[in-house]
Amino acid sequence: MEQLILQIIGVLHGDITSREDAPKNFDESERVGTLEIYPEYQEGIEGIAAGQIIVVLFWLHKSSRDLLKVYPRGDRSKGLRGVFATRSPVRPNPIAISELKVLAINGNQLEVSGLDILDGTPILDIKKKIS
Repeated sequence: MEQLILQIIGVLHGDITSREDAPKNFDESERVGTLEIYPEYQEGIEGIAAGQIIVVLFWLHKSSRDLLKVYPRGDRSKGLRGVFATRSPVRPNPIAISELKVLAINGNQLEVSGLDILDGTPILDIKKKIS
C-alpha cells in the first residue's frame, strides 16, 4: 500500500491547555482562538470571510492511539463503546473535526470561536461548511 503523507497547514493558538478544560464538543463552546496558517498555505484561505462557518480538521497529537473502546463522554454508566461510535479523541487516527465561526482575518491568522481543541494542535485542513 502507498504510504500516506499528511501536510500540516498550520497550528491552533488558544487558551485550552488540558483535556479536562476542553469543552466536550465545538457546538458547546464559545471559546475563542486563532488558526495560524503557515505562510506557504496562506493563499488557500483566500475567499474565507468573517462571519462564515468553516470546518477544520485537526491532528490530535496528544491523544492515545491504542484504545478501541471508550466510555462515551467519560460516562461509565453508558458502558464501553467502540471509538468509531463516539466522538472520542482517542482513536487509531486522532483526527478531530470542528465547525468554527470566523470572527476576523488578519493575514495568515483566522480568529475563530467555538474551540474545543488544545492549544498547539496541528491543523490538517479547512473546508467550507455546506449549508
